[in-house]
Amino acid sequence: MTSITQQLLIWYDKHKRDLPWRSEPSSYHIWLSEVILQQTRVDQGHAYYLRFIDRWPDVHQLAAASEQEVLKMWQGLGYYSRARNLLTAARQLVTSYDGVFPHKLEDIKKLKGVGDYTAAAIASIAFNQPVPVVDGNVFRVLSRLFAIDDPIDTSKGRKVFQEVATSLLAVERPGDYNQALMEFGALQCTPKNPDCPNCPLQNHCLAFAEKRVQDFPVKQGKIKTRKRFLNYFILAGMYQDACFTLLRYRTNGDVWQGLYDFPCIETSQSVTLAQLSQYDFFQKLDQVALQINQVGGSIKHVLTHQQLFASFYLVNCKDGFQDLENNSLSLVALSALENYPMPRLIDRFLLENKDLFENCNA
Repeated sequence: MTSITQQLLIWYDKHKRDLPWRSEPSSYHIWLSEVILQQTRVDQGHAYYLRFIDRWPDVHQLAAASEQEVLKMWQGLGYYSRARNLLTAARQLVTSYDGVFPHKLEDIKKLKGVGDYTAAAIASIAFNQPVPVVDGNVFRVLSRLFAIDDPIDTSKGRKVFQEVATSLLAVERPGDYNQALMEFGALQCTPKNPDCPNCPLQNHCLAFAEKRVQDFPVKQGKIKTRKRFLNYFILAGMYQDACFTLLRYRTNGDVWQGLYDFPCIETSQSVTLAQLSQYDFFQKLDQVALQINQVGGSIKHVLTHQQLFASFYLVNCKDGFQDLENNSLSLVALSALENYPMPRLIDRFLLENKDLFENCNA
């Protein structure tokens, strides 16, 4: 065991956070926590993890859930394909392994959505196998310790970091080693303002010695982002003595697959309500609308590769608006709206406009 590894484990034993998946490190708990934590910080992911475990205490119960239930529980984390993969993998485990996680690394990787990182975490933490985990925190810690200039977003760079992580691996405590390295990056060697003066690895850190801490890790280049302008129409009208709206089901080929949002006209730039009148869907709306009013201003929502600018219009409808229902648009009672999984952008808008449908039957 190297000096760096020894000091890292000593630090971890003293400073590690008390987290539920650490007190019960079963393969199911580790898998679920790692999938969730790929999407968010520990403080937010903690709450999602507890909700998942409370709803589906074991993999058999998760496998029996519907996709809509899982997407609804995942709502707000983004990258919804990972939620669908989670459900598919749970069903794989029940069908092919009787609900028991395989111990071999290669078999774990066969599960839907489980890549090198997640497989290594499960194998090392749940089964004590000597395989290193390399995630964003690990990239940062190792790149600073050894002043590694290889970009982390290249195959060559990833190979270099994998080799370095393996050379430091504590074979007798692989799970603790991996968690220590990730925890060190989360609490001590942070992206901004790392606590270098009180760092137990300061004497080993080449980036600190060279006064280049903020130069690491190195990335090859920034990903170009695409701007999209979404004009949402929130219909509200009476149907069968209840207040209804229309929801759009998002299919393959775009963000938020499998979620629901409102009917939308997408434009290449910001437009006014008058400019939207040239679109076919708006003309259909105009035939059933009593009023169309914008609610608030444009909302910016940032995804990994996209910047979304959303505008919302409330459409108070007269009888007949239900005829707009089709293969992609569904008539939904407002009382059932909370049962539908929605993108965080839509969910947040509804939370901030709770009185939106007060005059549904106006």
